[in-house]
Amino acid sequence: MSSRPHVAEQPTGTAFRDPEVDDLVAREADRRRTTLQLIASENPAIPAVDAALGSAFAAKYAEGYPGARYHAGCDVVDDLEDLATRRARDLFGAEHANVQPHSGTSANVAVYAAFAQPGDPVLALRLDHGGHQSHGSRANFSGRWFSPSGYGVRADTELIDYDQLRELALVHRPRMLVAGASSYPRAIDFAVMRSIADEIEAILWVDAAHLCGLFAADVLPSAVGVADVVTGVTHKVLRGPRGGFILSRREHAHAIDKAVYPFVQGGPAMNAIAGKAVAFADAGTDAFAAYVRDAVTTCAALCDELERAGLRVVTGGTDMHLAVIDVGPFGISGRTARDRLGRAGIVCDKAVLPFDRRPAVEGSGVRIGTAGSTAQGVRPDDAVVVAGVITDALRADPATGEGARTLDRLRTRVAEFLSRPRPTDPST
Repeated sequence: MSSRPHVAEQPTGTAFRDPEVDDLVAREADRRRTTLQLIASENPAIPAVDAALGSAFAAKYAEGYPGARYHAGCDVVDDLEDLATRRARDLFGAEHANVQPHSGTSANVAVYAAFAQPGDPVLALRLDHGGHQSHGSRANFSGRWFSPSGYGVRADTELIDYDQLRELALVHRPRMLVAGASSYPRAIDFAVMRSIADEIEAILWVDAAHLCGLFAADVLPSAVGVADVVTGVTHKVLRGPRGGFILSRREHAHAIDKAVYPFVQGGPAMNAIAGKAVAFADAGTDAFAAYVRDAVTTCAALCDELERAGLRVVTGGTDMHLAVIDVGPFGISGRTARDRLGRAGIVCDKAVLPFDRRPAVEGSGVRIGTAGSTAQGVRPDDAVVVAGVITDALRADPATGEGARTLDRLRTRVAEFLSRPRPTDPST
């Protein structure tokens, strides 16, 4: 029998530590603590969710559904999944919920699988007007396996052109009409889209990845009960684990569940489902609703201050926690703006604007979001300070000595700003 001394040298069980990973964890925690998080799609989970993610459920394999699992020993996880789906239904007023999708895009894949066949036409918001890649991008499965068409926004208002949408729907007769976006900061008229979907006998699917937390807090009108199917995620505004979920009418329950498992996924991550259950419970509290209202109010206040400083806010404002800012008035691209802000300690994404003249790799704007910064303790009254740092950073060219020094000073200022005592969120 060959010896394996390298195994014997390794500590086992709870004694094992990985100093390299520990160092990376510490560095990431420090980065998040000392920089302002304005990425619209990120949000830290509340501590109770983190505890669920690290629980014994992480080790359980549970292919299938409650009462019909492939693996044995699933009596407890059956109760857990039943709890999570019940909480999702109750929170959103849905007839059916599936909480197994590993991500928002996994949930979206399942919707395609449930309602469409390869080659079927699908109509969604254009990617360059704020749509999501899983709604028809040629680089994505949705644009390769299906036949996507895109509606857009009006050039004068940058709001969805519902007249154009209806005309395209009548021409293309899509199997699915998709509402939802990744960079559209205004409320969507789901009733109008329901009317159009009914007129062409299409499935109305709402991708509410950015919207579901606002539905839960009654900040925006919900699509649940209007759409045939709604997909969402728990890791954005909902402050839960990374993962997706699907809400649907009861008549679609069987098709949705079969599409998630066994068509798209194998075993679900039961620790993530535990975290989702916690997040759904949290999202039904008054404290969560107050948190969401703060995030939306802060975003609107920040837009107002940035406009006063000479920047342009796409659509003229926002109805939610995210906004798209045109940095063209400062003579720079979105990528340059993102990089300067990053050096100044403000983390956000570049964005392509509707009718953008720059290539997508550059873009003419940045997308900002205040769900994460609100979790950091930033409030509406802080908008003046944050907007001032943003505009100062955008004007600072790091290729010059003075610009580099300005960005370094701003980074220190951001870290000091975030280190001050903050109001405590009772829900966390």
